[in-house]
Amino acid sequence: MKVLLRNPRREVDVAGNRRVKDVLRDLAILPETVLVIRGDDLITADQMVADTDTIELRPVMSGGSPGARPSTP
Repeated sequence: MKVLLRNPRREVDVAGNRRVKDVLRDLAILPETVLVIRGDDLITADQMVADTDTIELRPVMSGGSPGARPSTP
């Protein structure tokens, strides 16, 4: 399967039909740090991906805008 990684941008080929969590383990990526996308669908670490699939790994981002502050009454 083709794995598209973002940040840094690169492409990796991984052989076989496997669970997402096994692909992530082999690439030394913690499941909590990425979103896994197949086509237009977000998939979980327990789902199977086929040798012919392409998946994209996008880093999880959190936080708000740097100048945003909660309003006070």
